[in-house]
Amino acid sequence: MGILDNVLRGRRDDADLGKGLWRRAHDRFQRGLDRYHQVLEGVEDDSLYAELVVMADALSALLPRVRAVCVKCQRLAPSDDFDVPGEFADVHRALSKAGNALATTAEAAAMLSLAVGPVPVGALSVQRRAATVLEQVELSERLAGIAAAR
Repeated sequence: MGILDNVLRGRRDDADLGKGLWRRAHDRFQRGLDRYHQVLEGVEDDSLYAELVVMADALSALLPRVRAVCVKCQRLAPSDDFDVPGEFADVHRALSKAGNALATTAEAAAMLSLAVGPVPVGALSVQRRAATVLEQVELSERLAGIAAAR
């Protein structure tokens, strides 16, 4: 991706997400996703890697859904600062929890990749945290009135 692509994407993000609250929620989720993918680069066990990649794909599929929620909220309650509009506080809370859960999912994957020897429960801890991410994204969609496209 070139410099021009980055500039154009930034302008599109500014138009769609604003520069405040909803942009920050989207970007936090994106950073968590990036971190999860960085963790994958360090996984040496092939079976664990395969398990974590399946979760990476599922988590990546959530980004457009998070973006759709943020775009809709920006359209209905524009934000160029970081004050949470009262009627959208629950949506913002769910998005924040999704971003935080994604960060802890990446952390769990990193800890799992550092385990020495076979891991008896596999990536169960990562799966539980990834399930929380999905739950919070689905909640944000319901609260924002967006039907989940599956």
